[in-house]
Amino acid sequence: MRFLRYTVLFIALVLWGGGLSSTVSHWLYGIGLIADDYRFGDLYRLSALPQFKLAQPVCPPSHRSSDTASTHLYLIGDSFTEPQRLSQSDFRVSHFQRVSWGNQQRIQLDPHKRNVLIIESVERHFRQHLAHPVSEFVVEKDTIRAGSPKLSLTQRFSEDFHRTDVEERLESTLFSQDWAFWFKELKAALTLNWFDRANTKVSLSQDHTNLFLHLDTDTTLHEVSSFSKLGDQEVNALVDSVNAVAKYYQQLGFDEVYMSIIPNKATILETNRSDYNHLVERIQGNPRLAVPTINIYDSFKRAPSSPTSKAIRTGLAKGEVYGLNRFDRNLRFRPEK
Repeated sequence: MRFLRYTVLFIALVLWGGGLSSTVSHWLYGIGLIADDYRFGDLYRLSALPQFKLAQPVCPPSHRSSDTASTHLYLIGDSFTEPQRLSQSDFRVSHFQRVSWGNQQRIQLDPHKRNVLIIESVERHFRQHLAHPVSEFVVEKDTIRAGSPKLSLTQRFSEDFHRTDVEERLESTLFSQDWAFWFKELKAALTLNWFDRANTKVSLSQDHTNLFLHLDTDTTLHEVSSFSKLGDQEVNALVDSVNAVAKYYQQLGFDEVYMSIIPNKATILETNRSDYNHLVERIQGNPRLAVPTINIYDSFKRAPSSPTSKAIRTGLAKGEVYGLNRFDRNLRFRPEK
């Protein structure tokens, strides 16, 4: 009995550690104890509504050609371009490096290569990201000599252990396998059918055929909602910020800098919900903008019934449906401003 008690205690501690530590959770994911709970879309993960469950689409491989082998691609982005969704094999480039918003990487540019930077942000966080100077890539003349700053043991411990969203992390650790989805779906369906309520982190469209993040539709959330107020002065300030970031990185050695804004799902599927602020259109079409754009917004609006838009409906619009062909074309041919 003592062995059984210690075994149960050990398993409980490991699972608890998975909810607190990135290192432990990555290890549990590697051995298959934790499954990717985003595999059916982030909106399904939050809502557990079976009508919005869609398996992750398979993106066809990119066939690189030698005419762009001299291109080095760097990307500042969010979850739409995370490593699980996007990699070097998706582009006709000889080097690909990505850093997520809020983090820093030291890089050394090769002056004999074509160095291209893409700044990607989802619409809901664009105002937050560009409200302050962007310095996610730190360009060094000699990264070997400069090296990366070493974190103290306390800093490493603080970065690895999470004090927020512990409940959500524990839920992912314990209930990410397929067997748990049946119970989640049953509870979510009953709550919706009997009480007309869904998870507070999501919002249903007016006809209940689409699902959005609550952040996208809550007009009280000034910086993130598609329907919050956005004045011309703020639009101009955001455009000036984009221009300043591009100029900053070009002075550091980048040959080209591109910008891409991924529209919120409500922006594509239900702009009549309230007073849509047209952030993407007003930024990309602003005459002051001096940075070429990779225009995902128009592609989605022109094809509301395409597989890509279906993926948007379920929250799968990550890197695999992000417009890789458009990315690829823009890397070979300079887009119009």
